[in-house]
Amino acid sequence: MAKSSLQKRSTLDASQLMRRAEDLINAASNRYRITVQVANRAQRRRFEEFDSLDDPKMKPVIRAIIEMSDELTQPEIIGE
Repeated sequence: MAKSSLQKRSTLDASQLMRRAEDLINAASNRYRITVQVANRAQRRRFEEFDSLDDPKMKPVIRAIIEMSDELTQPEIIGE
């Protein structure tokens, strides 16, 4: 039962999240750099949305992966 309640909280399943993370890594020229970028964005989002009730159940790192994978069409995100 715990698994089904966890799935209900997340709008993104694990396989889709893994695919997005893999897309980010494959698009990046440096795995370490993209990992640091995801971590930095997650940390920023955590503090920016601390008081926000936007989606409190979605962890900042998951939100960062989703956002960054959506931005793959913008090469400056990966190239920095």
